[in-house]
Amino acid sequence: MNQPSPRYRFAPSPTGFLHVGGARTALWNWALAHSQGGKFVLRIEDTDEERNRSEWTQGIIDALAWIGIGADDPCFEGPYFQSHYAAQHVAAASRLCEAGLAYYCDMTAAEIEARNKVEGNQGYQGWSRNLGLGPGTARVLRFKVPEGTTVVRDLVRGEVSFDNALIEDFVLLRGNGSPMFHLANVVDDIEMRITHVVRAEEHLPNTPKQQMLWQALGKEPPVWAHVPLLVNEARKKLSKRRDKVALEQYRDEGYLASAMVNYLMTLGWTPAGDSEIAPWDEMQRDFRLEDVNHSPAFFDVKKLAAFNGEHIRMLSPTQFYEASKPWLFGPSAPFPRDGFDERMFIAMVPHIQPRCVTLADAAGVVDFLFQREPVIDQPSWDKVMTTTEAGPVLSATIAAYTSLTDDDWSADRLKDSLEQVGEAHGLKLGKTQAPVRVAVTGRTVGPPLFEALEVLGRAETLRRMTAAEARL
Repeated sequence: MNQPSPRYRFAPSPTGFLHVGGARTALWNWALAHSQGGKFVLRIEDTDEERNRSEWTQGIIDALAWIGIGADDPCFEGPYFQSHYAAQHVAAASRLCEAGLAYYCDMTAAEIEARNKVEGNQGYQGWSRNLGLGPGTARVLRFKVPEGTTVVRDLVRGEVSFDNALIEDFVLLRGNGSPMFHLANVVDDIEMRITHVVRAEEHLPNTPKQQMLWQALGKEPPVWAHVPLLVNEARKKLSKRRDKVALEQYRDEGYLASAMVNYLMTLGWTPAGDSEIAPWDEMQRDFRLEDVNHSPAFFDVKKLAAFNGEHIRMLSPTQFYEASKPWLFGPSAPFPRDGFDERMFIAMVPHIQPRCVTLADAAGVVDFLFQREPVIDQPSWDKVMTTTEAGPVLSATIAAYTSLTDDDWSADRLKDSLEQVGEAHGLKLGKTQAPVRVAVTGRTVGPPLFEALEVLGRAETLRRMTAAEARL
């Protein structure tokens, strides 16, 4: 008998930005669905009306698309919305009640707490199980947890046993008739024919309840896999309040999607080969849940930055330019758009690309090329241009560079000329080029000086140096 094609799902709630931990879970589901010829189902669990916002839903869809998970791929299915399946949730609850697998309870939370104080118990003790109550105002529908043990077979955790005596009869429908999470989650998975549930280990305690519901509804439970949590440097679970966890924030700060995908895939799993830097096609092909580490994975922002730098260096000059455009032409660009010169930028790419940790860095490294006047960093000016040698070196360099023709204006000739100026003043090249750099760029650090001067051009370089000399 042919096995059905595997169907994986990712089911976020639209209550905020897409968490990097959720993004990793989505990527692992995406890789498995692709490599096994299955489907990736996106389901938006939007039943929390007080916290859900439509812009968060679109934000999740956009963030997933950024890391390569989107509707333009035949593997993708959805998005489906949990709120659209409310009738199916209630119908399933009714079937469980009619089969004697669920019952109505009229005890309030306050009554349960008061009774527990008297009896010395904790939780709900099944007091309404045998009262034969029917539906009514403020009555909840509870699942009748069977006796015995529930064994969850997990591809990452192995076999995990739960004593049913420690699981209270949990609520399926609230007093207002709306479905609870466990019921809605299971019914949705059944309706969408989900075969594999791959999610964070924090959901493992929910799994016995959900497995009971699958079986009570006459269905074979899915393959379970609970993957390790992401933690910060203090080895605490990543928190929205404490840590930078929004995938969209990294995107907006200039991280490459390829770098983020590469890094997230390695959090709890290691690609084949000698390097963790790997293309998506290889990681997708090789990823197996059985190879996932059980321990929590450290989300190291510094390591992510290193991955990003590696992926930036893999780009061609044209690719780097295209990827940098939001920061070159956006509202934060440090130069007027009409001052930008594409030819000059691409000529500088080989010299600035190795220095960029994020795409946002590029504009700040070459801003002086496109500014009408370089922005002077006053501490740099005070440090370099107030020395006794600054004026004489600048004057001599202006003279030396003036003697060069446009045809001679190359990084090598510019360096040779400045070395000669330094020798005449008894200075090493580093000391000699400092006032030239500040005069032309406004600061003491930046891309290779002579390559930058070559791109800036003879006339503009001399104009800036002469202006700095006059200021001295």
